[in-house]
Amino acid sequence: MAKTKITVALVYDFDGTLSPGNMQEYDFIPSVGKKNEEFWALSNEKARREDADPILVYLWNMIREAQINEIPVRREDFHRSGQKIRLFEGVQEWFGRINAYAAAKGIVTEHYINSSGIREMIEGTSIAGEFKHIYACSFLYDANGVAVWPGVAVNYTNKTQFMFKINKGIEEVFDSQRINQYVPEEERPVPFKHIIYFGDGTTDIPCMKLVREKGGHSIAVYNPDEREKKQERMQKLIDENRVSYVCGADYRADAGLDRLVKRIIDKIEADSLLDDLAGVR
Repeated sequence: MAKTKITVALVYDFDGTLSPGNMQEYDFIPSVGKKNEEFWALSNEKARREDADPILVYLWNMIREAQINEIPVRREDFHRSGQKIRLFEGVQEWFGRINAYAAAKGIVTEHYINSSGIREMIEGTSIAGEFKHIYACSFLYDANGVAVWPGVAVNYTNKTQFMFKINKGIEEVFDSQRINQYVPEEERPVPFKHIIYFGDGTTDIPCMKLVREKGGHSIAVYNPDEREKKQERMQKLIDENRVSYVCGADYRADAGLDRLVKRIIDKIEADSLLDDLAGVR
């Protein structure tokens, strides 16, 4: 009996998951003369006062601050900001190593971003080419290429739509037709049981819970430098059955996260072989 082809999707939040801190804080916020705490306080207070979506408001505030300071922000400016983002230990080498491990078992790996950060900044990072698709907030641009309005806003609830897009093999954000069409789970390009989700914060909880409940694997990661500070909150995610595992965001070879993901890949392979023997597709 031929072995069923397996595709595993590894889906990552960005801020706090692949990188410590928020991506806007490395370059953009200082460039408009604000301190990080000041920028977020202004954005969050505006959202609270207007009862608005905090993600949309922070995107609006980025454009507003750029206009106030007469700093036209273009796509290439966001890309340059992305080059300054710091990554956790081992992230640079992570993708090739995991791809090779899976390929040795005949498994195809696909990497995705699902983030409330800025897509254009992520596109400027050294790891942008590792991802099949980047789902994240983005901007609309005027005739001069200057960002003028939010184009996509990714908050904690609509993050889940992108999990279904990955599950069904749909990359376009604007496609609201195919995403709602019925497709039997066994005919979808990436079954949920073959998805591994990496996240660190409250915006990831709906995705982590969704993936876990549908048979996939969700991993809550934390900054290794803040283990004691984050330990209680992370344990609560386990106790509430929202995540499958908790691990430090150390992506180096033989670190806990490396070993965990390789064991998950082993399990996915073993489960698929058992399904083949049982005649299940």
